[in-house]
Amino acid sequence: MKRYCIHPTTTFAVADILLWRDKTITGSILIGFTLIWSLFEVMEYNIVTLLCHISMSIMLILFIWSMGAGFVDWNPPDFRAFMISDSTFRWLCGKFNSMLVKFYEISSGKDFRNFFLAITFLWILSVIGSYFSSLNLLYLGFVCLATLPALYERYHNEVDYLVRQGNQDMKKLYNKFDTEVLNKIPRGPVKQKKKF
Repeated sequence: MKRYCIHPTTTFAVADILLWRDKTITGSILIGFTLIWSLFEVMEYNIVTLLCHISMSIMLILFIWSMGAGFVDWNPPDFRAFMISDSTFRWLCGKFNSMLVKFYEISSGKDFRNFFLAITFLWILSVIGSYFSSLNLLYLGFVCLATLPALYERYHNEVDYLVRQGNQDMKKLYNKFDTEVLNKIPRGPVKQKKKF
């Protein structure tokens, strides 16, 4: 049961791709991203140059197609085939608006835990991002996204055991830090709040 479709109203089997159940599609996506990464990072190709070359190639193909249509009995290209449909545009705008609403809800501070987690995550991401170029960071994130779920599915017992052990070790370390450092900090008397 394959359900690969880009249209927003149909289902897209992301889990099948991330868990390598369809090895040809997952492998081709990974190879494609690797080629794009090597084009920009290894060969030091510029994104503006790439966009200009792609635009020139498309314009050249359309020009040859339009001019050759009269000679070879082809139909000339229809400009409506290159237009984005209204439903796709509305769907993209709706997704963007829902992200803005979520951003506002987190930023308003109504749920302090989510606000703190978002700020912490963004700070950690900015620190990591200062050591990598943006493209390397995106490629590393994609490779992790493409390989870690499949590895976890295969070795989940070992990973769960290691996470439990790490969690227990962190709790022991925190308790030791709490008893040896935090409890030795002198605290002044607690003042009662005045009630009006």
